[in-house]
Amino acid sequence: MFARALPSMFTVGNLFLGIVAMILAVEGEWKYGAIMVIIGMLLDGLDGRVARMLNTQSEFGKELDSLSDVISFGVAPALIMYTSILHHLGFMGWVIMAIFPICGALRLARFNVKPGIPGYFIGLPITAAGGVLATMALYAEMAGVGFMIMGMMFLSYLMISQVKYPNFKKLGIPRRTYWVAPFLVILMGWTAVRFPELFPKLLFIPLVMYAFYGVKHSVSRKRRQNGEEPIEEFKP
Repeated sequence: MFARALPSMFTVGNLFLGIVAMILAVEGEWKYGAIMVIIGMLLDGLDGRVARMLNTQSEFGKELDSLSDVISFGVAPALIMYTSILHHLGFMGWVIMAIFPICGALRLARFNVKPGIPGYFIGLPITAAGGVLATMALYAEMAGVGFMIMGMMFLSYLMISQVKYPNFKKLGIPRRTYWVAPFLVILMGWTAVRFPELFPKLLFIPLVMYAFYGVKHSVSRKRRQNGEEPIEEFKP
């Protein structure tokens, strides 16, 4: 019984952190909210792996995961952006904020009915997009409001686009290493509390690199189709 419930416990933990992130954003502690989103990403990466490892995949778990992702990586990062940057824009800020979770919901709905091709996602996964957006807010003073808005809109577009992204969730991990997961969550939590500003800023870098990875290869494929480059296989 416990084994069947374990993947859903990770999913509910992800949902809980998403709700906490929204509360922190409303309370003005949106920097800590970004940390909650990042830790939620780790739990989101574990639920599917644990379900496959225990052979407990179910439609219930799939739907719960999608609903949790809309909150944790759609609404929560958008609210972080609103409380940190967009609240000065009035009604326009509401509209800009709403676009991101709407595109995330469309992305998840499409994935549920049309998963794509083996080894790849079609469109930027909402988990990665939400992680980029939540941590991107920390660079607002450096980049400016205009750049932040353009970045948010670009991430929204990537989620509903046809750009292919490698699916690292399908990479095999030895079962004996799963016991490390709770300690990894605790370590990430301690690091986040110890370095609340530096921790999410550092994680922004690999996340944004993943977002641009798919764009780069999409452009390369189009150039190859037009005969501008020699054809070579797209590899994750």
